[in-house]
Amino acid sequence: MVRVPQTPSTASGRETSPPPPGTTEVGYASWYGDPYHGRRAANGEIYDKNQMTAAHRTLPFQTVVKVTNLENNRTVAVRITDRGPFVNGRIIDLSLAAAKELAMLGPGTALVRLEVLSPGTEAGPERFAVQVGAFAKQETAVQLRNQLASRYGGAFIENYNSERGPLFRVRVGPRASMPEAQQLARQLETENLPGFVVRLDN
Repeated sequence: MVRVPQTPSTASGRETSPPPPGTTEVGYASWYGDPYHGRRAANGEIYDKNQMTAAHRTLPFQTVVKVTNLENNRTVAVRITDRGPFVNGRIIDLSLAAAKELAMLGPGTALVRLEVLSPGTEAGPERFAVQVGAFAKQETAVQLRNQLASRYGGAFIENYNSERGPLFRVRVGPRASMPEAQQLARQLETENLPGFVVRLDN
């Protein structure tokens, strides 16, 4: 990802422990294959749709999670190597291979339970932000970023090349901990700006 100009000043993160084994989360899973196959994932690896990997918005890279399809009780273990899904209501984006194991290719999404099997290896300070929109036009994103920056102590844009072309993601923050980012997300929602928390990895 390439950050466009006028990014915020960096907030100091705090060292925190990764989610311990047994931590669970319930929500909807989706999956991704082509055209992302062969692209570089957020952790620097080349994404291979045939490997048991997944994208999560906040879990540290290398976290291994068991994913249970609550609609058929099939399970699979995946390693977090990427960020996403950047869609409200979804909690994990699975590789094609993992989605096949869960028998969710046809429907495209499934209600799942995540359980951390082993924590990730990231040890640096944590930083989080709240994504409130993604736009095809940079001018629209810049306008919203400017409105939010003064009201919330910082906002910035992430430029992302999606399968439908460039997207400009507007994010508010950064914040130094997950609870602070979650509080910010709740505040934004009360002002009709629903969003979701994302981990900033660079």
